[in-house]
Amino acid sequence: MEKELYFKDLGLSESILTAIGKKGYEKPSPIQALCIPRLLEGTKDVIGQAQTGTGKTAAFSLPIIDKIECSKNVQAIVLAPTRELVIQVAEEINSLKGKKKLRILPIYGGSNIVHQMKKLKEGIDIVVGTPGRVIDLLNRKNLVLSDIQYFILDEADEMLNMGFVEDIENILQHTPSEKKMLFFSATMPKEILVIAKRYMRDYEILAVKNKELTTSLTEQIYFEVTRENKFEALCRVIDIEKDFYGIIFCQTKNDVNDITLKLAERGYDADCIHGDVTQSQREKVLKKFKTQTINILIATDVAARGIDVNNLTHVINYSLPQEAESYVHRIGRTGRAGKEGTAITFVTPREYRKLLHIQKVANTEIVKKKLPKVKEILKNKESNFIETIDSSLEMKNYETYNKLAKKLIEKNENIEELLAAVLKVALGDELESDTYQEIEETSFRSDSRGEMSDRGRRSRKEMHDPTLDGLTRLFIAKGNKDGMNVGQLVGLICAKAKIKRNLIKNAQVFEKFSFVSVPFNEAEMVIKAFQQEKVNQGKQSLVEKAKK
Repeated sequence: MEKELYFKDLGLSESILTAIGKKGYEKPSPIQALCIPRLLEGTKDVIGQAQTGTGKTAAFSLPIIDKIECSKNVQAIVLAPTRELVIQVAEEINSLKGKKKLRILPIYGGSNIVHQMKKLKEGIDIVVGTPGRVIDLLNRKNLVLSDIQYFILDEADEMLNMGFVEDIENILQHTPSEKKMLFFSATMPKEILVIAKRYMRDYEILAVKNKELTTSLTEQIYFEVTRENKFEALCRVIDIEKDFYGIIFCQTKNDVNDITLKLAERGYDADCIHGDVTQSQREKVLKKFKTQTINILIATDVAARGIDVNNLTHVINYSLPQEAESYVHRIGRTGRAGKEGTAITFVTPREYRKLLHIQKVANTEIVKKKLPKVKEILKNKESNFIETIDSSLEMKNYETYNKLAKKLIEKNENIEELLAAVLKVALGDELESDTYQEIEETSFRSDSRGEMSDRGRRSRKEMHDPTLDGLTRLFIAKGNKDGMNVGQLVGLICAKAKIKRNLIKNAQVFEKFSFVSVPFNEAEMVIKAFQQEKVNQGKQSLVEKAKK
């Protein structure tokens, strides 16, 4: 039997232990127990692997806080892929420093750069930033990294997925050779090891075992649905729960916008975040969600990185993620702080093989269940309403309406009809079955080629929808810095390649580049249309097939 570890067993100083204790922490998470002693020793660089939400920030922050002292120059830099994550990491480090006089500064695009420049001039010990803003301040000579002791990549796998390799290498050129490098990641793609071998001298990988990569307190289930029935299925899943509070993950910004609009039209308290949402709007949405002013947040994977929200009841995979590891990221947001959560995944016939792959890689079981029936949902709603009325009667919080009730009774002799009319006004069509559309029973089976097919009837539109055919992912060497947004990108491609707008899917615009997906034939048309346009001193075509 392994000895139970406490923070006091890891070699941290008394001042740090006091700061941790004030936050109520006693026992380290697995990744913290692995990393903290190693980082305190300081003999090797470290690659730490653990799921989101397992305490990676504290795993690298506590030893660094313990080892450095207040100085004139920046001593540590943490790079993170999103503004939300930068803010969260900076706040976490600040909360862990205790009485130690260290200055921490978050720097990211969309915030006042003049303010950041002023703070850097005054003196900062730890910088937490997005690559783009860090490079901007380096180029302005306001940020100097020549004396740093620690270089940290947080969410390293996502940094690579978002195309930040070049930026990371650029930043590394401004750092001394004598420094400690720390990479923290949920997964371990080969690209991370390539960078490690290139820039790290002597490193070790500290990984939480696979069995710990999934959340034991998360019930994992899936529903078999056709693509056209997904939204109706989503409404049923939300409505069957009394107190639904969850995140719905989609693959694309278009899907996020579409679902958010549809939910709002049906009266749900929902809002969304994705790459095209401004920073101020993102902060407003997240505040509403954290305070439960809204109970439903729709998001893409990247936009949701860094969001730390407790007490989620559900995570819903409206679409299966591209990578099995992303599934682990998503569901890890439920079941925190000892509370149970539910992860629900909608699976279409074409996605069934991917589901099997996810189960294998994540070393988990995702249980098949049947969608709630309309009768079941209405029965639950009725029970919940009766429970609410009973609670109100017990609390006697209805005195304001006593006079009005007497007037209505005096005017209407039939109490049953009167009460029914009041319920109709109060509930509208909440308990009417016509609120829900029928979802035909769907079952998947393997056909003679080993592919999954759908026994349920599929519409002609779904059978021939080009979004279900093979798509080619294209890389475009233009991004936000070129004044490009999703609308402009799609418009440019349509005008140049003479293809219809509805054929362009999954458009994503980043700082220096963009991606779109189009059917095979149209992909060749787009590449041909842009073949004369070159970038990087004529060495690279503006549009190319994306590398896998």
